[in-house]
Amino acid sequence: MSRVWVDIANSPHATFFKPVVDVLRERGHQVILTAWDRAQTADLARRYWPEVEVVGAGSDRSVVQKSLRIWKRARGLAAAVRDARPDVALGHNSYSQVIAARLLLRTRAVTMMDYEHQPANHLAFRLAHDVVVPAHFPEDAARKMGARRKLLRYDGFKEEITLAVFRPEAGFRSSLGVTDDEVLVASRPPPDGALYHRHSNDLFARAIETVAAQGATVLLSPRTVEQGRSYSTIEGVRVLEHAVSGLDLLWASDLVVGAGGTMTREAAILGTPSYTLFSGKPAAVDGALIESGRLVRVSDAAAVAAIPVVRKPRVEWTPPEHRVTDVVTLLEKTFS
Repeated sequence: MSRVWVDIANSPHATFFKPVVDVLRERGHQVILTAWDRAQTADLARRYWPEVEVVGAGSDRSVVQKSLRIWKRARGLAAAVRDARPDVALGHNSYSQVIAARLLLRTRAVTMMDYEHQPANHLAFRLAHDVVVPAHFPEDAARKMGARRKLLRYDGFKEEITLAVFRPEAGFRSSLGVTDDEVLVASRPPPDGALYHRHSNDLFARAIETVAAQGATVLLSPRTVEQGRSYSTIEGVRVLEHAVSGLDLLWASDLVVGAGGTMTREAAILGTPSYTLFSGKPAAVDGALIESGRLVRVSDAAAVAAIPVVRKPRVEWTPPEHRVTDVVTLLEKTFS
C-alpha cells in the first residue's frame, strides 16, 4: 500500500477529493492531507478532515506575486510532509505541491485537471509524472502542455466524482432562512485575478441584479473578501459569510448563476437549472454539458433577461457512485 499525499489547494478540491480519499483509505492506503488557507478552502478541508495541516495563506493578483507565493508555499509543504515520506503526491493542479514533490522532495507527482486553457498547465503537466484528465479534455492541448506519454483519462466529469457521496441534507433551505415559497438562486462570481481570467465580467453583476429584481433570493458565495463587499451592495443579494455545504446549496437552489466553472457544472449534473456567464475561453467539459442541454451559456443582455426565475421541480437524487472507484483504480496505476 502507498502513502498518498493529497493537497487541497482550492475550495472545490475539498469536495472533489473527499470520496477519493475515502476509497483510498478503504483500500488500505495511508493518506496525508494538507490545505491552503484561501477563500473557503481551509474551512471546507477541516470539515472533512480535522487532521488536515494548513500550509500557506492568502492569494495574489499579479503573476509575479502569485509565483512567489506558490514557491514559498512549496517550501512550506515540503517541510510539512517530509517526515511522513509520501510515496506519491496527488493534487488537482496544485502548483505548490507539484513543485514541492518533484523538485524539493523527489517524490512521484500526479496531477489531475479538467480545464485545457489554464496557462499554468504548462508547469504542472511538465513536472508531474502522470496527468489524469476527463475524457473530454482535448488531446492536442494536453500534448502542447507537456502531457504526452503520461496522460490518463477517466470517463465522465470531475463533478461526478464530487457528487458520488452527496446525500442532500433535509431542511437545508430553512437552515439558510429561506422558505419553500422563495425562488433561491445560488451564485458564484468570476475568478478575478486567476491566470486564466485576467479581465472583468460586468455581465455577471447584471445577471444577479436581474434575477434579484424579479424577487428571487440570491445567495452569493464570494471568492474573496473584496468580492463579498462589492456584491453585497446589490439589493436582494445575500453574501455568504461562512462556508456552507456547496452541494446542498446547489441542490436546494432553484437555479444557479455562475461565472466560473466547477459550481455551474456541479449544478448541471445535479439537475438544477444552471447558467454559465464565464467569460474566459470555454472548457471542453462545459461544451459537452451545453451540447447535452444540461448547462446554458449566457453571453449577452438578452440572454440574461431570458433566464427563468421560477421554482424547480423536486426530484430524487441518484448519485453516480461508480465514478469514484473507477478513478481511484486509475490513480492506483500511477502510484509506482
